[in-house]
Amino acid sequence: MRADDARLAPPLDALAWLSGAATALLHFAGALKSIPLIGALPIDFTVLTAALALPLLMLSAMTRGWGVAPEIGLPLAAIGALWLWLVLAGCWSASGAVLAAKLPEIILLGPIMLLAGLVVAGDDAALRGFCAGIIGAGAVVAAGLAANLAGGSVVRGGLPGADPEKWRIAYQVTGLAIATAAALAAVQWAEARGALAGLLWLGAALALAVGALLPGGRAALVALALCLASGPVLILLRRRKPWLAAFWLAASLGLGGAALVFLGGQPSRTLHALERILAPNMLESSGRGPLWEEALALAGQIMPFGLGTGGFSLAAGFGEWRGRHPHNLGIEALVEAGLPGFALWLIAFGGAGLVFWRCGRSAPSWRVARLLVLCLPMAVTLQVSTDLGNRMAWLTLGLALGIGVTARAPMMEAGHVRALG
Repeated sequence: MRADDARLAPPLDALAWLSGAATALLHFAGALKSIPLIGALPIDFTVLTAALALPLLMLSAMTRGWGVAPEIGLPLAAIGALWLWLVLAGCWSASGAVLAAKLPEIILLGPIMLLAGLVVAGDDAALRGFCAGIIGAGAVVAAGLAANLAGGSVVRGGLPGADPEKWRIAYQVTGLAIATAAALAAVQWAEARGALAGLLWLGAALALAVGALLPGGRAALVALALCLASGPVLILLRRRKPWLAAFWLAASLGLGGAALVFLGGQPSRTLHALERILAPNMLESSGRGPLWEEALALAGQIMPFGLGTGGFSLAAGFGEWRGRHPHNLGIEALVEAGLPGFALWLIAFGGAGLVFWRCGRSAPSWRVARLLVLCLPMAVTLQVSTDLGNRMAWLTLGLALGIGVTARAPMMEAGHVRALG
């Protein structure tokens, strides 16, 4: 690279950072919409952030050269085949409204979100911007939620007269956003080189961890525990600080146990997630068990090609109600897309996990730790909630596969391009 090219590189890094931060706002737009001021905007916040993030991401990607590990080839092929199969499976689906809403999100938004995740994960500057955006969004959402709950302007069921289904989903995503921000702050603590920076990041991580308990999402609490036990520990172990990693795990377990003892089995309603996860009928109250049993029973009856995309709610007796999906992506693929769809789903999503394991062993620790804590919350959510039309699932899948993608130096020269004619 020539000297004048080197001087031009930082603005491109700034563009990548900005595109990553904007993509983070798009990723957790549903959480940010739980803030009444943002929810009252005349334009949907998801559309607004998409209009900002996607052009920036495209411009940033066009300025880079890209290296792709061969390991991601099979999962990517399975993803493409899965999209095609879900379109074909729609041909024998009895659903009308659910199919019309779900299928376009899969085949139109899915590829865009997958590509966005690949670009963000593969570009160091974009990934740092994405993480900064997640921490900022999580902090804003946590502060806004705490203030609104304290003032009584918002309750956990949402605004008076609001659609309870939409607010329930919004608060699930709110918990995930805050938990992810807390995990990233903990990773920053593990990387901090000064005592002051370490204390600041540790305080931020603790504050956000408490904030993650406010919305009441059980998946967010489980994801937070997994992230705190993995991301910071990975950094510390790779930096040859096993004693500090052991101290972090012990301190985390100790604080969690002390909180339970302090609450005495009667969690405060302020810490709503603990109240729900410690309930004696937690599994029954979640309603997941009956849904899974019904889905598996229907899958066995309709083998090998499934009910068709979006066909579960009708077959299960819920009518055209998209919210009554199987609440597990693997079971959903099995019951609606049959054995071929389940096999493709397993290769796509399970293959992404294998790619992360294989490529992550040689990737920089800061990158692996961040991608790990970014993917774990959605990985937990996919087991107990959401459906294949969720754009966050496809972006997270792109982040996981993006461990095998590497952005090269900005392509500032045009000498390698042959002039036409």
